[in-house]
This record gives sequence, structure tokens and C-alpha cells, in this order.
Amino acid sequence: MGKKVTIIVSVVVVLFIALFFALNYKNNKALEGDNPYGTNDLDQATIDQLGDPLYGNQILPDDLIEQVESGEPTTVYFYSPTCVYCQQTTPYLVPLTEDMNVDMKKLNLLEFGEEAEPFGIRSTPTLIHYENGKEVARLEGQYSEEQYEQFFNEFVLAGE
Repeated sequence: MGKKVTIIVSVVVVLFIALFFALNYKNNKALEGDNPYGTNDLDQATIDQLGDPLYGNQILPDDLIEQVESGEPTTVYFYSPTCVYCQQTTPYLVPLTEDMNVDMKKLNLLEFGEEAEPFGIRSTPTLIHYENGKEVARLEGQYSEEQYEQFFNEFVLAGE
């Protein structure tokens, strides 16, 4: 009976070790691929989104500051991979921007929360449009697709 328990425990330990290495390998492969963050020290929720086309077009905080200060019209979506409202909003917001030909940058607050403090983000999701170095419009929280479309028409596309 003692030998059976030892064998079973050994098999379970080997399986856990194999599982650990498999998950570690998967995460490392994801980090080697489409990783716009400039670091491999990412939260698991961010790693899970790497390669997902809904979360492309990322911008780093320093690049966003530079782009806004340049005066270039800039639309940015501040979100967190762990935010339930962001998880509900992103699947209809991103295709809407593509359909309307809006270049919406994304900034992941899970990875860059402190660095995003100059933008005054109080909740997620938050959508902000800047022109001439100044914020001209903001939506905080979850909105309907129609409300986002109105935002883009009124503030982003109106000057084109």
C-alpha cells in the first residue's frame, strides 16, 4: 500500500512540474511575439491579450505625452485588462473605430497606471480626444456603441 501512495504522489508531482513548465513556455512564447510594452515583466492579464487584434495599436505613456504635446490630433482609450467594463466595451468599440477610420491608440493602465497619472484617469474605460496639445473631449465609464459613434463624429471626425 505504501508503494502505491508513493507512486501516485510522484506522478502528481511530475504532472504539476510539467504543467508549470508548459505554462511558462506558453507565456514566454507570447512575450516573444507581438509585445509592444518594451518589457517582459507583464501582468498575466496583459500577457493573455498579446496578439489579440482588439488590443493592438498600443501606445506607451512617454510616446502619448510626446504625441499630445506635438499638437497632433490624438484619440486614446485608457483601459485595464482586468476591468469588466473594458472587457465588455472593447469588443464593440475597436471594430467601430476601424469602421469609422479612427486611429484610436490604447494605453493599458494595468501596466502603466502610475505613468498615466498626468492624464487624470479616474475610472476605466476612459476615452479622450486631444487637439493642439489640449484635451477637447472625454468619456469616462462604459457607453453604448451609439454614444461612442456620436463622440467620434462630434469630436474626432468633425474637423476632417
